Amino acid sequence: MEESEKSLSGVLPIVHLPFTDEDQIDETCLRRELDWAFQQGANGCGTGMVSEIQRLTGKERKHLANLIPEIVGGRGLVFASVGAESTKQAVSWAKDAEDAGNDALMAIPPTLSSLSEQALLDYFEALAESTQLPLIVQDASSYVGQQIPLRVLTTLLEKFGSQKILFKPEADPLGPNLSALREATSGEARIFEGSGGIMLLDSYRRGIAGTMPGMDLLDGIVATWKALEQGEEDKAYEIHFPICSMISMQMQAGLDGFIAIEKHLMVKRGIFENTRRRLPYKWTPDEETLDEVDRVFDRLLKKLDEQKSCKS
Repeated sequence: MEESEKSLSGVLPIVHLPFTDEDQIDETCLRRELDWAFQQGANGCGTGMVSEIQRLTGKERKHLANLIPEIVGGRGLVFASVGAESTKQAVSWAKDAEDAGNDALMAIPPTLSSLSEQALLDYFEALAESTQLPLIVQDASSYVGQQIPLRVLTTLLEKFGSQKILFKPEADPLGPNLSALREATSGEARIFEGSGGIMLLDSYRRGIAGTMPGMDLLDGIVATWKALEQGEEDKAYEIHFPICSMISMQMQAGLDGFIAIEKHLMVKRGIFENTRRRLPYKWTPDEETLDEVDRVFDRLLKKLDEQKSCKS
């Protein structure tokens, strides 16, 4: 487990799920997406909220947990989202993911109930104890579910250690919450940025181990991460600004906004065949929104091309 935990770092994008016109997972597009991700320099990948994981059938979730590691084929580590509305469900997903060859798990708390600290601890402890895999504790409360109290996070780390428990805090305000977790654990907590990348530069300075953005802006996120790692701050800002503009438009409609615009960009890149999402959802971007996304996206690609030209 130690080797896997140490390798969970850098840019680890969340997989977007392509669907056919018959509303089935499009495995051809999924393979194209993952091949492209590793061509861009992804260090691994996994499923999460923007994978529409909560809108899949049980059979689809189990199939996906098997399919993604098979497609990745050792090019990077794979983590599976296993959060559920009951501990029994979550433990079942976790065991399936371990059996399928995933390298780590990630879980949000149940979303239908506001749980006590003890109930949250019981849930995550049961998940941690159910497999040999590292567990990324995800607080997605900026758009779904409840915030996980700091004491729950520190208690989990104290009980299981940093080889087992990792963190993806997304509760607002993100930066101060990252620093609070870092300070409360004396820097032991391994933390992943999960704002889609909009808070990447601020989070990097607070000591994150990596970032888990969507796939749609992966080339820009990888370039930003490399610039930060190399101390090239001006370059990082130049690439990051158009990324921030696009993510701000995604954020205006919560999870539906992320998924809709991310899929629009995946089609624009020629990776997805359509923007089909699983029903129901409450928001669809209008043409003016998509026009602005396209204008900013073109600026990002131009900036990335300029920087490649400078290197050559």
